[in-house]
Amino acid sequence: MLDSDVQTLFLGVTMRPLSSSHPFTIQRLTIYYPYMNSDPAIRITMLPRDTNSQGTIFGGVILSYIDMAGAIEAHRHTGMDRFVTVAMREVIFHAPVLVGDLVSFYSETLKIGTTSITVRVMVEAERYGSGDRKRVTEAEVVYVAVDVKGKKTEISVKTS
Repeated sequence: MLDSDVQTLFLGVTMRPLSSSHPFTIQRLTIYYPYMNSDPAIRITMLPRDTNSQGTIFGGVILSYIDMAGAIEAHRHTGMDRFVTVAMREVIFHAPVLVGDLVSFYSETLKIGTTSITVRVMVEAERYGSGDRKRVTEAEVVYVAVDVKGKKTEISVKTS
């Protein structure tokens, strides 16, 4: 069961009685990640111009692409043209991104409100040369739909 309000996954839990004093023990726990679109919203090779003083890709570059990938998902899911970023929550940098890495930004819609949409973006790097894939960053981004004048507007979800 996925509790979207708490953002916690508890799937595949098997319990069996051990004794009368310890009625239940978790036997096995399998965690399934939520469905992400199989095709990335963005895929790009990182270049030397994107590096920080340590020689790895600057976190701000990754955040910029996360913001764009989330907005692409919001548009794909609703068909609406205009969103503004309200918040980036729970940004976690798991591993550095290196020059030459092929970086994919996968996204999924978590919640649609009256005027806002929350999107999760998972970032994966395919290492140059070895081809190894590694989850490098993940984030949750909140957008608000706006009209041409920049005022909040109700989200209409596309039907097709």
